[in-house]
Amino acid sequence: MSTEHTGTGDPVRTLELLWGVQDRPRRGPKPKLTVPRIVDRAVAIADAEGLEALSIRRIAEDLDVAPMSIYTYVPGKAELLDLMVDRVNGEPAPPGGGSWRERLEHIAHENWRLFHRHPWLLHVSAARPPMGPHLLDKYEYELAAVEGLGLSDVEMDSVVALVNGFVHSAARLSADVTQTERRTGMSDHQWWEKAAPVLSKLIDIDRYPLGARVGTAAGQAYDGPVGPEHAFEFGLARILDGIEVLIRSRG
Repeated sequence: MSTEHTGTGDPVRTLELLWGVQDRPRRGPKPKLTVPRIVDRAVAIADAEGLEALSIRRIAEDLDVAPMSIYTYVPGKAELLDLMVDRVNGEPAPPGGGSWRERLEHIAHENWRLFHRHPWLLHVSAARPPMGPHLLDKYEYELAAVEGLGLSDVEMDSVVALVNGFVHSAARLSADVTQTERRTGMSDHQWWEKAAPVLSKLIDIDRYPLGARVGTAAGQAYDGPVGPEHAFEFGLARILDGIEVLIRSRG
């Protein structure tokens, strides 16, 4: 699947749509469509079939309207993608309290679940993020999780980016495993059951003593070649350990 990019549409029109700034007719019949309804339909299509299935024509068919009707609300797919990204980023719940580590753990787990609800997000580059209310609200409470710890503003931003970037990477691995199983019709466990007897004949254990020992232990632990959830939890803990060292150095 190719990568889509946010921030490629008309910035003025995109920001107006993100923040609900649009002309509303004072008279006449109530419009059949609304921007939120179009965005919700687009998200549902992407969730079920991926971004490659998403088009203005497809949304129009699902909503039983002409494609030109959609264009009166949203200029094009580029602006629509920004609206979709901002919309789903309003779903994670802010941390309720606890230590800074517990707050960051909560944020990481909420983002992990977000990517699994909307796997298409993993194929969207937000190098130029849509500056909508949901995304800014999320950034605000993520920064609040590390406020008052002695970090500089740049370090606070870097900590949030580090945690979010790690979750994105870990979720991508998890999604790849799921997609591989779906495409092959075979689980990791089933694949390993078929591959292991052949590998045992082909691979000289004396040549790869560490790989054989460690790989066997890991494969048994994961019940497959990789363990996405283990990688997520283990990596998150190590990242938070590193952040703790940084915080202590400031204290």
